[in-house]
Amino acid sequence: MKTKEKYVAFLRGINVGGHHKVPMAQLKEELQNLGLENTQTLLNSGNVIFEATRESTSNLEKKITLHLEKAFGFSIPTLIRKASTIQKLLAMQPFREITRTKDIRCYVSLLRKTPDVILEYPWESSDSSYKILEIKDNIIISVLNLSVSKTPKAMESLEKYFGKDITTRNWKTIERIGKKLI
Repeated sequence: MKTKEKYVAFLRGINVGGHHKVPMAQLKEELQNLGLENTQTLLNSGNVIFEATRESTSNLEKKITLHLEKAFGFSIPTLIRKASTIQKLLAMQPFREITRTKDIRCYVSLLRKTPDVILEYPWESSDSSYKILEIKDNIIISVLNLSVSKTPKAMESLEKYFGKDITTRNWKTIERIGKKLI
């Protein structure tokens, strides 16, 4: 019998601004059709916890991305992390030193591959609204300060340095995922 592993899939660019609508019930059904087990969706932004036969995350990403494109008729880039990686990230408490206010947002951005760019951390955007604290396990740990700029350069900075093969989640979402992994 093959060993099962728990994973978290992060889908990029769905249900944002009325574009690329993907109903969570249909997403769950499609992933189960692909043979994924104990599938749970979280929020409408494309976060999925599932179990599958142990294989490389890159193979799972390709398999899921191709299947979802056929099912929904548009590309849905998918980045996957083992549940243990998300639990390790939560245990690190990367934002423990950050004072949270209504204008301070904590984010993690997942990269598909190790970045080529070398920045000195913490790195700060030119308008000082966005700061990358560190990159660990192809996960960018960052903070956005909305009190500095109403049109922050965060996503622009991320795409400039790391390309578009990336997806970002609010830290609160990661914490919610962590609670489901227990």
